[in-house]
Amino acid sequence: MSRISVFSAPFLLGFDSFEAHVDRLAKSADGYPPYNIERTVDAQGTEQFVVSIAVAGFGADELEVMAEDNQIIVRGKQKDEPGRQFLHRGIAARQFQRSFLLADGMIVKAATLGHGMLTIAVERPQAPKIARRIEIRSV
Repeated sequence: MSRISVFSAPFLLGFDSFEAHVDRLAKSADGYPPYNIERTVDAQGTEQFVVSIAVAGFGADELEVMAEDNQIIVRGKQKDEPGRQFLHRGIAARQFQRSFLLADGMIVKAATLGHGMLTIAVERPQAPKIARRIEIRSV
């Protein structure tokens, strides 16, 4: 059975890679680690987004933030120290990967870690509205 997608509409040109990104994000979406996304707009119309990810127990050297191919990829990997002996282990040393798809033109500005929260600042500058007339040539 073939799958019908909203991106297969004949008037949506060039969105096949976007559909692949959405499929990949849907497959990797589990609940760990939890996150928030906040949006603000400044007086000039520039949108700012703040992605906050709860990464308690992770150090900066155990986290990686990559901006590639219109997405943010956050990876965390804790090293399990074999010499430690736990009487109770309620905080798992687990690895994760979380991805966020970005629209064209968005810029990842910074990433900071503090108080168990990884905060990633993303900005979408206000794009100028461009309209141009396309000349029709005869063949």
